[in-house]
Amino acid sequence: MTLELTAGASLAAWVYLFTARGGFWQIKAPPKPAPSAVSRSVCVIIPARNEVSVVGEAIASLRPWQVIVVDDHSSDRTAAIAAEAGASVIQAGPLPQGWSGKLWAISEGLKHAASLAPDYLLLTDADIVHAPGNIAELVARAEAGGLDLVSLMVKLRCRSLAETLLIPAFVFFFFMLYPPAWVARPDRKTAAAAGGCILIRPSALDRIGGIASIRSAIIDDCALACAVKRTGGRIWLGVTDDTRSIRAYGSFSEIRAMISRTAFAQLHHSALLLLGTIAGMAVIYVAPPLLLLTRNPLAAFFGLAAWILMTIAYAPTLRFYGRSVAWAPLLPLIAVFYISATFDSALAYWTGRGGMWKDRVQDAK
Repeated sequence: MTLELTAGASLAAWVYLFTARGGFWQIKAPPKPAPSAVSRSVCVIIPARNEVSVVGEAIASLRPWQVIVVDDHSSDRTAAIAAEAGASVIQAGPLPQGWSGKLWAISEGLKHAASLAPDYLLLTDADIVHAPGNIAELVARAEAGGLDLVSLMVKLRCRSLAETLLIPAFVFFFFMLYPPAWVARPDRKTAAAAGGCILIRPSALDRIGGIASIRSAIIDDCALACAVKRTGGRIWLGVTDDTRSIRAYGSFSEIRAMISRTAFAQLHHSALLLLGTIAGMAVIYVAPPLLLLTRNPLAAFFGLAAWILMTIAYAPTLRFYGRSVAWAPLLPLIAVFYISATFDSALAYWTGRGGMWKDRVQDAK
């Protein structure tokens, strides 16, 4: 009976995910908006800490827009490279208690940008190379839809074996949690943004009480989107196939560290949510192929059906990343990796180690 219940729960979950979760798995870049008839000013803010290998290329992709790079106490030549690339560079002040490093750097950049009185602010990262028309298209989308926040999940680097196996799944899991169709609906509470590319109106920031209102958030992009939507703002989240991250994750351990850095924060540091997440992932992703090994025909049939739906759902993400759909049946194995990384995140928090980013500890108990 236990096998049948597990198999039934797994298949029911995939029927729901496939048919009633906002079509999150149908990942594809949306049609580009028509150019805006009205000229709008945009100020770009890039928080940067030890980004010497990528920041120059990122800034070059943003010409001719006004770019402010906030050097967050780098120990390398990040500031010099940013200045050589044409950005206005300011130094972040000492990190105040209760602030995350990235949000403090953004706050420092916003103070500088206020004197320019831009129509929009673009919050982006030092590893993001923007397509030539990306900012204009973001503005056009915001203007056409009366949107307060427009965000793109940029195309992440997917070259090494570790990236090929794990990065498309990262995007798939993200949109499973935050279906873009639900994010865009004012009648749903679901809110999310991708921190590498966020266009926001200054008035929307003012309405939430400024960036200080989320100053301690580890998952700052989604916290910002949630605050904007909660205060009546309209938001939009999508994908792009021509604006990309050039940050490399060459090994499984690097991707594991990237996931572990924020996974337990996503669960609000709750042991109960951690157990529920592990159990849910096990039933939804891990159980289907294992059920085929049982001698229970009904459980095996349900498991096979769930695995087929899972494979079909994952295929569009792989195609978006230019990878063979032959990788799709491996999603259960990939899920095991993500489950273990999530547990590692909790363990790091409970032991006071926290997550490391650019030699700075974050999210430690």
